[in-house]
Amino acid sequence: MAIAPGTYDMTIQRRADHIVPMAFNDPGGSSINLNGYTLTSQVWDRGRSAKASDVTITFTNQSEGKFDWKLTDDQTTTLSSDEYEYDILVTNPAGFKEYWLEGTIFMDEGYTA
Repeated sequence: MAIAPGTYDMTIQRRADHIVPMAFNDPGGSSINLNGYTLTSQVWDRGRSAKASDVTITFTNQSEGKFDWKLTDDQTTTLSSDEYEYDILVTNPAGFKEYWLEGTIFMDEGYTA
């Protein structure tokens, strides 16, 4: 049975790399083994009318459910609006898909170019 995705909002500096180390745990706090799982993520405008970017997800310890969520400086440079939405879609080894995390991205303007 699917449950509602968790929520994590973040602030990103424009023109900077943004890496968020993440881990998925079960309700008891134990790591979820993500061996064989696929994680995908995208950034969209608030109305979901235009995709702003694909996100790179790299596993750092798949058996402990750990991964990095990353946008490069080139990608954040193109994020010209003040707010975006993102989510993480998890596909298990059998092909079952669920959204496990979603949130709002607030853009912050860096001043050093």
